[in-house]
Amino acid sequence: MAYQAVFKRYEMKYMMTGKQQKTVLEAMLPHMRLDSFGHTQIRNVYFDTDNYRLVRRSIEKPSYKEKLRIRSYEKVIAQDKIFVELKKKYDDIVYKRRESLPYTDLSAWLKKGSTAPFPVDTQIGREIAYFFTYYQTMEAKVFLSYEREAFYALDGSDFRVTFDENILARREALSLSEEIWGERLIDQDCVLMEIKTSGGIPLWMTKVLTQGRIYKTSFSKYGAAYLNMIYGAEDANRKIFIA
Repeated sequence: MAYQAVFKRYEMKYMMTGKQQKTVLEAMLPHMRLDSFGHTQIRNVYFDTDNYRLVRRSIEKPSYKEKLRIRSYEKVIAQDKIFVELKKKYDDIVYKRRESLPYTDLSAWLKKGSTAPFPVDTQIGREIAYFFTYYQTMEAKVFLSYEREAFYALDGSDFRVTFDENILARREALSLSEEIWGERLIDQDCVLMEIKTSGGIPLWMTKVLTQGRIYKTSFSKYGAAYLNMIYGAEDANRKIFIA
């Protein structure tokens, strides 16, 4: 199945209650449809340096930041394909480049070290290999999962909306072949909505956000996991909103 490998867009995040989500979903009915994947349970493993250089820089809210993760949309078995994603943000624009390959091939490459040729000989594959070489001490740091529903626009634009719930993180069993479990990063009744578009937000969505008092926020799943589980936040129950 063909997949999109390169993205350039704005990504805006909104934290809301289940009740607010229901209001937004009702407003979306004439304009959007659930995509072909339907309800998915996304698994991610985030990579970072030995001193967490990437996430610490992200928390500082610089004009440019970058990260690398591997992702699957189901529990991975043997030769199942996964995504390796390079995600960069500059002046509020998100650039994402990703490559798909069998999980076993990636695992074998990681064991050899980044000096070995990347299993997929493409421009993006070479960029991924360079990323590991440049940061030198890159390794798996956090497993992060969530349940997602993604919607696409009926007007043919690239306007998309996703809803993430049950966001969990852990620092062990860092494999896409593992079951889902971990520490909850947001309240059980909270939903993280993301708007993704290369253009503006449609007027109908702006209206429902305004009327529902749903406000844009900064939230990083990996950043929240780092502060809650690694940095040693004093209050483990506090809400953390990070760029």
